[in-house]
Amino acid sequence: MKLHEFCTKFQHSIVFMIEVILYVACLATFFLLFAIDNPEIIVMSRTAAVTLSTFVIMLVLLTFMYGKYDAGRRRWGQVALAVSITVIFTDLITYLELSIMKTNEANNTTFRLENFGILFLVFVIQILVIMLLSYAGESFYFWINPKEKCLIVTDEETGAGRIAAAMASFEKKYEVTGIIRYTDPGLESAMVAADTIVLYDLPVKERKDIVDFCYQNLKNIYFNPGIADILEQNSHSVIMDDISLFSTRYHMITFEERLVKRFMDVFISLVALVITSPVLLLSAVCIKKCDGGSVFFKQKRATVHGRVFEIIKFRTMKENVENFSSTEGDDRITKVGKVLRKYRIDELPQFVNILKGDMSLVGPRPEMLENVEDYEKDLPEFRYRLRMKAGLTGLAQIYGKYNTSSRDKLMLDLMYIENYSLIRDIQMLFQTILVLFRAEDSTSAFETESKKE
Repeated sequence: MKLHEFCTKFQHSIVFMIEVILYVACLATFFLLFAIDNPEIIVMSRTAAVTLSTFVIMLVLLTFMYGKYDAGRRRWGQVALAVSITVIFTDLITYLELSIMKTNEANNTTFRLENFGILFLVFVIQILVIMLLSYAGESFYFWINPKEKCLIVTDEETGAGRIAAAMASFEKKYEVTGIIRYTDPGLESAMVAADTIVLYDLPVKERKDIVDFCYQNLKNIYFNPGIADILEQNSHSVIMDDISLFSTRYHMITFEERLVKRFMDVFISLVALVITSPVLLLSAVCIKKCDGGSVFFKQKRATVHGRVFEIIKFRTMKENVENFSSTEGDDRITKVGKVLRKYRIDELPQFVNILKGDMSLVGPRPEMLENVEDYEKDLPEFRYRLRMKAGLTGLAQIYGKYNTSSRDKLMLDLMYIENYSLIRDIQMLFQTILVLFRAEDSTSAFETESKKE
């Protein structure tokens, strides 16, 4: 059996082995280096058992928060970033636990942090290992799996251009071989020649017919969801007599969930304001020093049930300029404002809105009132986002961009609303940290002035 054929047959096992090697290497790096000063953590002892348990439990929990080692499904840099943050947080918590365990009569009579130089060395080695094995995993995946030949089936050219551009950013995984309208008489022959069919904004009946054809001909399928698809995600099967049905009910947050969510909003916002107070103060000074204008910017936004409130942000634009969403190379943005926007620092004052109850930590992004009116003209369903309190972060903020279309924002927000859970809220709070490391994506401006934030 040839090597390529063997690797193709066992590719899932090989990728899993790379993943195991990565995590074992990170664990071994932590324990072997800290064993220099603490030899008891690599022998049979209570300290070793507790420290190992802490490391493994935190690694599993944080992997759930940030995502696993999924080589080939995400770019290797995204995989490396998610795994690095997971491992670094695991190191920090285990490091703190080890320092606490060492506080006893036999070692340190008072609490003392362990050697920070060793912790820094652990970080460096682990990140290098993660980058190397993330790149190796991706290289192996694409050595085994050739590019998918993708045919985009659409109803209009604008949508096709957007999805084609998105797929082009994954040049190792996808090759767009053509774009075709669903009414084209040569559609079936074009689909037969492709590996993957991408359906974008098709009428429901026509999409069903194409999906049936793809299933019959063993073609991979991608399609952007509608409201019915999102509701189906949360449905469960029901057998009524001898009839098979899917049952779905619209999701409403319970009273108990609202209480816990509100408690979490208040507690985390207070802690965040205390922790970020130096950044808040420095930002305010820089804004004032830049042009002597006001520090804060206030604007009316819509939240749950259409209630209007004033959102508070750091001012990032010049004063007394026309109010519309930022554009590419916008000269209204100040030098300080560019930095604040890039790292989302301008959003920090919104913790005050959360304390007041206008917003939540997680929820649909509060839109400008003008945008809500404009979007609802072409997309009446946009009002469905107002079924839940607006949030500082959410699916649209984590996975979307500043210039994500109103329809795609709506679908992301409805996915959150219809699949809401407190665990999911906590997961998204952790995932929001990743947004800070891809600031260029999350803050991309609109290319024209005709669109609003």
